[in-house]
Amino acid sequence: MTTYSREETLLQVKDISLSFDGRPILSDIHFNIDNITRPGVQQGQVVSLIGRSGIGKTQLFRILSGLQKPDTGSIMIRQTVNVARPSKNGYQWEPVDPGSYRPVHAGDMGVIFQNYYQFGWRTVWQSLKLAARQNKTLAGREEEAILDLAARFDISNVLQAYPKQLSGGEQQRVSIIQQLLKGSDFLLLDEPFSGLDVCVLDKVVNLLLQVSLSHELKTLIIVSHDIETTVAISDTVFILGKHPDGGGSTIVREIDLIQRELAWEKDVREKKVFGETIREIKGCL
Repeated sequence: MTTYSREETLLQVKDISLSFDGRPILSDIHFNIDNITRPGVQQGQVVSLIGRSGIGKTQLFRILSGLQKPDTGSIMIRQTVNVARPSKNGYQWEPVDPGSYRPVHAGDMGVIFQNYYQFGWRTVWQSLKLAARQNKTLAGREEEAILDLAARFDISNVLQAYPKQLSGGEQQRVSIIQQLLKGSDFLLLDEPFSGLDVCVLDKVVNLLLQVSLSHELKTLIIVSHDIETTVAISDTVFILGKHPDGGGSTIVREIDLIQRELAWEKDVREKKVFGETIREIKGCL
């Protein structure tokens, strides 16, 4: 079995609930995401939130990103570096105490929406330059970082193009690079595999794995209903299902894919335990 250890907690989700017009949507949501380390390997976490359509994934996605306030509960993130906050003069940098925790704010997580929204009046280069300027650690090296990521993600040839001139796959890569340039340790992805054909799907999976390898603390949180693809690249799965008391949706099961020897493995879909895990997840939905 692969040698690994769970270190400090990077994200704490406690007692999240949400209702609309008195109708419970989410109830008693609790889970942690820990820093998983392996000897001689620099690799972040890939965590999945799986649930069927209409179960509340979008609402949980927005709460995790800081874009929506829950009725109760908190999302706490571990602070590791200085963070940028919007101010009248652009962005103001706030020092943090490494190892402490604070509530998540909008902008703390890199968010990749399903429609890969881009500013239509800016070229790819202009949008990426704006993102890089928000990352203090890149000061003076913004253009170098953009060129490096553009080459790694194969979009060097579209840096002067506008969003409407890009394919869907190119827009997705630009959106991911934007968030990487901003420097967030967390990347939250909404249905990244939706509507992709087989060839493009393989490229996206490899792209996300490349992102996870970029830093030890880089954490990808994938919100999806594509069970097989999501499980194939994750180390941990949280299943969102109906609350046993009927009060909205909650985390009904956590699956440690590392213990099942399904994480970080090639040809994982061919393993018997992979099929068993997929059936187990489907039975919880």
